[in-house]
Amino acid sequence: MNDNAKFRIRPAEPADAYPVSLLMYEAIGDIAHTIAGTTDLPDTLAALEELFRQPGCRLSFSNAIVCEDQEGGIAGFALGYAGDDAEALDEPLLRRLREQGLPTDGLVPEARPGEYYLDSLAVSGAYRGAGIGTTLIEAFERRAAELGWRKAMLVVDRANPKARALYERLGYREDGSVELSGHLYDRMIKPV
Repeated sequence: MNDNAKFRIRPAEPADAYPVSLLMYEAIGDIAHTIAGTTDLPDTLAALEELFRQPGCRLSFSNAIVCEDQEGGIAGFALGYAGDDAEALDEPLLRRLREQGLPTDGLVPEARPGEYYLDSLAVSGAYRGAGIGTTLIEAFERRAAELGWRKAMLVVDRANPKARALYERLGYREDGSVELSGHLYDRMIKPV
């Protein structure tokens, strides 16, 4: 980051649900509708907030870190978890979809066992270009290493070459592909 004194990385808290849900929607787009079982934006954002507040859920605050500005506002976030835990972390999402009578086949695991997965990352528009995305990825990688994982993994939409260039610059390399909510993503991995 250009000026580290202006920002701090910290574990996310349930109270961060609203600003993080907005950023999360920006990061995952259509996938949010699939996960939430919703079609309109207000319902989707409400579902993301609810899921973020739940421990033991893929989208939980307990899996997230945030970058806070000097006033305590959320400048960005990163959410990550172990691929080994994906099935258990998806259960609250699957239960929600089943309770609504919706199909669950759209919810597919992105990570494989042995990988620490960067599920989503976003930086608020006002802070883009300040190095926050890189700082969040580095914090995610440190967290993976501290937890004993040897491989970090993320997916990048093939329609987002700018993000892919960042990940490649940080040492990520392509490792196959996955289709999520009708979009093709490249899996990218990096030793940590």
